[in-house]
Amino acid sequence: MFDERSQELFEILNADQGARTSDGGGVGIDREKLKESWEVHQATGQPLADIVLARGLITRDGLLVAVAKGLGFQFSKIAQSEFSPELLGALSPELARGYGAFPHHAESHLLEVWATDPFNTQVVDDLGFALGKEVRLVVADPDEVRKLVERCYGEGASSLEDLLTSIDIRHYEQGAAAETDLAERDLEAMAGQAPIIHFVNLVLTQAIRDKASDIHFEPFEHEFRIRYRIDGALYEMTPPPRQLALPIASRLKVMANLNIAERRVAQDGRIQFTLAGQGARTVDLRVSTLPTQFGESIVLRVLDRAAVQLDLSQLGLPIRIHDALSEIIRRPNGILIVTGPTGSGKTTTLYAALRTINTTEAKLLSVEDPVEYEIDGIMQVPVNAPIGLTFASALRAFLRQDPDVIMVGEIRDLATAQVAIQAALTGHLVFSTLHTNDAAGAITRLVDMGVEPFLISSTVSAVLAQRLLRRICPHCKTSYQPSTELLASEGIDPRAVAGRPFYRGRGCSHCHNTGYLGRLGIFEWLPMSEEICEQVLMREPTLVLHKTAIAQGMFTLREDGLRAALDGETTLDELLRYT
Repeated sequence: MFDERSQELFEILNADQGARTSDGGGVGIDREKLKESWEVHQATGQPLADIVLARGLITRDGLLVAVAKGLGFQFSKIAQSEFSPELLGALSPELARGYGAFPHHAESHLLEVWATDPFNTQVVDDLGFALGKEVRLVVADPDEVRKLVERCYGEGASSLEDLLTSIDIRHYEQGAAAETDLAERDLEAMAGQAPIIHFVNLVLTQAIRDKASDIHFEPFEHEFRIRYRIDGALYEMTPPPRQLALPIASRLKVMANLNIAERRVAQDGRIQFTLAGQGARTVDLRVSTLPTQFGESIVLRVLDRAAVQLDLSQLGLPIRIHDALSEIIRRPNGILIVTGPTGSGKTTTLYAALRTINTTEAKLLSVEDPVEYEIDGIMQVPVNAPIGLTFASALRAFLRQDPDVIMVGEIRDLATAQVAIQAALTGHLVFSTLHTNDAAGAITRLVDMGVEPFLISSTVSAVLAQRLLRRICPHCKTSYQPSTELLASEGIDPRAVAGRPFYRGRGCSHCHNTGYLGRLGIFEWLPMSEEICEQVLMREPTLVLHKTAIAQGMFTLREDGLRAALDGETTLDELLRYT
């Protein structure tokens, strides 16, 4: 119950310890016990609601009453087992499932609904747009609301094809023809029409459930494409008619609180989207718009904490690297650098490290561009370059905030690198990322930026390089033996893998006939030994540092990937593609 709303719930309960059940029973929560429960939540990630209920600090009804009072809504128990067809008809199955809403009371100009997430007030605005009437939220047990939606409106969802056939395209042809002349009120009206709301919600829901990392809306002269990126590869959905490009773009901009009338400049925003049905939760979507020749291209980055492992033990690190990394992140000072290309999971690794050391005894600060996942207990600052809030300026301000650990989203320039090094020299632990091909390359990249080698050898503790490879689908995995010539041509000694099979996926319904399902990481760990520090001082090139690290026991990305391929986790093709 309220799994993703621990911060809001803590604020409500902390402000009012007098919450009682609807019949007058129940006991208010002691402030100290509430604080202890919050510390348990921060340490374990367990939802605060589950903790206070399990400890008997408040009854379930008492908790719901407190939430209703804190949000300014009414509380109502769900007592009915059957609901009239007239009441159920107040919401279509698409709206009920899409928003996790169930009608509580309906009048001609008013609809009261129970919601699986009463904290998400966007439900009121969207349903009001779609229905053309006033909508009010009433707080009830979210689990019971979810069961009602599934029982009365079904668990399935309309397919995109079915929904597209039900949309009258003629209604949008005039708007598409006069695209540049439409006023803001016309765009808002277009974005608020029920078919467009249904379609956008269904696209987002399907993408999130398919574990897409990005959703692309791409207008061309004669077509409008929607594509998902799943496990690093792009897949095209059923394309909607070209006439829907403008209303869909307007709908997304309304949801992200962007200026829908401005279509000449790029804009950035954020959407909090409630995924209803089984396992209902709120998912953050980072929105980027880009004006193109034929309309606005919009890309949504899906920031779904439920689909990302923010636990160090769940990242798939080899035991030797896991133990070494766990020791590094508990040091009082120094710099840990995670390197790799865009989309290789660098930020996820650093988030997992931060969560591991996130205790009440440590002050943690991060500056990111932008903040991807909100983590309780960590002060997170988004970069805002137009007003002068850069990585470097935020870091300077951090040093006056009495931090223990600082995370810098990326070291992009000399100014940021210098402040990060200064922080490490003055007794702070610093986490950051760089874009290089391997671990040794991160050291020479800092030298190329203009950082003095003696400062690097004095502050950098270790470098972790990583890649994400697609994992073989377990439902259609089959073994095979690659040719000796292929192995030799790719620098793999055939004698070293003689008699050991490799694996690949045939393709099945579980993996959309790709042969892959999910991803795994491969890693390269370079600790700053005395010999490597001496070579840094001598400004030795990347190749020399790399060879020294291998001589000291470092496994390269290729070697770690080969281990994963031989273990049947990924394919030889993926290994050769990314290393």
